[in-house]
Amino acid sequence: MRHHLPPRPAILRTSGLLGLALLATGCAARIDPAASGLRLPSVFRMAQAEPAPTAMRWPEPDWWREFDTPQLDALMRAAMAGNLDLAGAAARLRQADAEVRISGAALLPTVDGDLSAGRSRGTNRNPGSAGSAGNSFGVGLSASYEVDFWGRNRAILESARSSATAARYAIGVTALSTQSSVATALFNVLGAQEQLEIQRGNLELANRNLSILRQRVAVGTATGLDVAQQETTVAQQRAAIPPLQQTAEQNSFALGTLTGVAPGEIDIRAMRLEAIRVPPVTAGLPAEVLVRRPDVQLAEANLAAGNANLAAARAALFPTIALTGSGGLQSTALDLLLRPGSTVYSLAAGLTAPIFNAGSLRAQVEQFDARQQELLAEYQRTILAALQDTETSLSALRRTSESVELQRVREASARRAYAIAEAQLQAGTVDLLTVLSVQSSLFTARNALAQAQTDRLQAAAALFTALGGGWTYVPPASTPSPQPAPIAGGPTRPLP
Repeated sequence: MRHHLPPRPAILRTSGLLGLALLATGCAARIDPAASGLRLPSVFRMAQAEPAPTAMRWPEPDWWREFDTPQLDALMRAAMAGNLDLAGAAARLRQADAEVRISGAALLPTVDGDLSAGRSRGTNRNPGSAGSAGNSFGVGLSASYEVDFWGRNRAILESARSSATAARYAIGVTALSTQSSVATALFNVLGAQEQLEIQRGNLELANRNLSILRQRVAVGTATGLDVAQQETTVAQQRAAIPPLQQTAEQNSFALGTLTGVAPGEIDIRAMRLEAIRVPPVTAGLPAEVLVRRPDVQLAEANLAAGNANLAAARAALFPTIALTGSGGLQSTALDLLLRPGSTVYSLAAGLTAPIFNAGSLRAQVEQFDARQQELLAEYQRTILAALQDTETSLSALRRTSESVELQRVREASARRAYAIAEAQLQAGTVDLLTVLSVQSSLFTARNALAQAQTDRLQAAAALFTALGGGWTYVPPASTPSPQPAPIAGGPTRPLP
């Protein structure tokens, strides 16, 4: 198909407009960097007592394997494969990637093609005479391009890219939250099961003492009051069993939802809390931790998107330049369509400037400016919350570890005291009030030790997630997204 070129002056005029657009890139709206403006501490306060590591060993992606608990490994695999929150986050990422492609299309020309064929017939004023008829055939291309003189379209594209980056970090946030919930729920189940076993042992012990007292009443060495007091103790120990069963059942049901199955399909096998390994975890520098945490990077990406939206809103206050062109072939007969005389074309350049819009454009600038301030505050809050989370988790692991050791000593002492009191009770050399007091202390010490062990396991899992777990940022292969910007206030390291 042959096309006649447009006259040279038209080409020169169009080229001049394009050249002017290229020279005007310096006029594009500036996008502010996503910086928090916060001053970060150099070290974590709760980690100052620890020796500084020469090389920080960050948690592995499957950090939960450090606990050496097969049930936890199986539940984590099931959650990462079947959790519905993760599935929703992945779907939102695909939407964000599609939005990047949609926004990027505005920086390129749009080209449309058309093919037409028609026949028309008119009326004739002479009675009995047929009206004139004719055919028309045409084929053509049309193109249009908006010159991004002020950088509005590029700012919109940068906003979409930052939103896509945020969607990727949102997957990391959801994954860490899910992993933390799975570990917490499992440790709650195992803790409740162990306390339930202890409580049944307490009940058996209380029943045995009740039998001894009833035998002593029969021979006149104990009173009905002694029996009534011990019956009260037995009832108290029996009443403590249903709440523990409820805790185990509720957390087991929660594990079903976390792994994407119906509640009740998860069956947790009881195991001793002592058999679960508590892995050592060392915190790095605050700036390093913040770079690893997906929630901080998510807030930073949202702030970057807000900055780009504000730049786009400011650019919308200025005129827009559009270039349009069309060309093709048109004739009244199909066999004449390919002749040079059938060539048609048009070129146009237009400038559109806002004159009166009742202040809506400036209101949009104010709206996006307020949104940017909101995202900045959210970014700063997320950073402070991440630091608090890490400090709290470091403190919790340290204090719960101390508590476990102290509760072990307490339980051992209570066990020895009860063995002595029980022997003296059978020999009749100690009063019942003393035995009941020692017995109560033993019951309390047993339950406190199990709870302290549960708390330490949960604190260790919380510290893993506070440090960002093993999650890493993986740039998309198809859509180029900007790398996360450094957090203001301290040194950063590349994402692993």
